Amino acid sequence: MRLQVNHVTDYAYEDQVYIGIQKLYLFPQVRPHFKILNTDLQIFPNPVNQSMRQDLFGNFYSLVWFNDLSSRLKIESTLTLDIESFNPFAFLVDDEFVQSNTHSSHPFFIYSGPEKEMISYFVFDDQVPEYQSFIQEFWKGNEDLIGFLVRITAGVKAAWEHVIRYEMDLWSPHYTFAEKKGSCRDLAWMLMNILGNMGLATKFVSGYAFNPELNDGHELHAWLEVYLPGAGWVGLDPSLGLLTDHHYIPLAAHAKPALASPVQGTFSGKGDSRLLTDVQINLMKA
Repeated sequence: MRLQVNHVTDYAYEDQVYIGIQKLYLFPQVRPHFKILNTDLQIFPNPVNQSMRQDLFGNFYSLVWFNDLSSRLKIESTLTLDIESFNPFAFLVDDEFVQSNTHSSHPFFIYSGPEKEMISYFVFDDQVPEYQSFIQEFWKGNEDLIGFLVRITAGVKAAWEHVIRYEMDLWSPHYTFAEKKGSCRDLAWMLMNILGNMGLATKFVSGYAFNPELNDGHELHAWLEVYLPGAGWVGLDPSLGLLTDHHYIPLAAHAKPALASPVQGTFSGKGDSRLLTDVQINLMKA
């Protein structure tokens, strides 16, 4: 299928401000299931310069900077992509990793070799009793790990209300767990911490999700990826209870959710700012 994505980010300031350096994570990550046909990035006011860069985690971003005062910053990104369907379950997990769990009641997996040191940054391993109890609801003993991940992701979807929040803050995992509700980013961050109690490495992903059967609020989306040796990074969407497939277009991924935001930057000046965001995803004729 062919999709066109139009993403507008519009900041309005009460007074003239100096706009700081902006990092715009609006260029999709490389994935084998889609091909980028066209990109267009319009910025007001015109930046002094802009440059496409790649960060430590492999995310592409446009680095832009300004000289003049302005009372507005408007960023409009348009993408056209050809996307092919794929089976999100078409992978195998290394047997050594599966066998690293020696606990039948409290599962905990251990990475080995060079991956162990490299992946430690992505493991949130604070042991929380409430998380352990929730894990027990879905762990069936010596079963396959994929079956568990499918069930616990669907379990979050079933037990937590998905809400649309326009506030920029991220709820703490403990708060989301207790409240039994959260935005897509809150639920992703919570499940990252729950899986960390099993020793599993995860990262936070922001991007676009396309499903014409869903209500508004899923186009600009957040989910997580869990690292499984042999399979690599596998996407989980707790707000929809699914493994991610070709309907997901990742923009940025990071161990820290704030650093996966599509637009990152600062301004200096007096007064408050107002943010309006709009994302439209349309199916086009190929």
